[in-house]
Amino acid sequence: MKKFIEEFKAFINKGNVLGLAVGVIIGGAFSTITTSLTNDVIMPIVSIFLGGVDFSSMKITLPSIFPPAPDAAPNTLNYGNFISAIINFLILALVVFFIVKAVNKAMDAAKKKEEEAPAAPPEPSAEEKLLTEIRDLLKENKQ
Repeated sequence: MKKFIEEFKAFINKGNVLGLAVGVIIGGAFSTITTSLTNDVIMPIVSIFLGGVDFSSMKITLPSIFPPAPDAAPNTLNYGNFISAIINFLILALVVFFIVKAVNKAMDAAKKKEEEAPAAPPEPSAEEKLLTEIRDLLKENKQ
């Protein structure tokens, strides 16, 4: 059990877990933004071209096998909401695509800068340092 707890602590302390948690939280918040963009901005524009059709009102009333209660709402198949969800997904996927594309481009530019930077000259070996000292001493003795 102790080994399990140590492994779990190591797993939690990795940066990947924290990054994933932040990504999930930001993704959830971003999802509400894209849902609002779809429902409040894009769908009204799309409905202009479709003759004022409101996707959220598109539904099929399903028949009841048993007699419904007098105050029960009808059973409906809301395919308009599904169409809105598909459009919402496509918008979200497009935005994520652009973000990933921008990050990849930035990473490629950083990688090119690393490759273009000249490599530092190699450090002289211990033997070369010793020979340099001997040379300098011999020069001092001649003078």
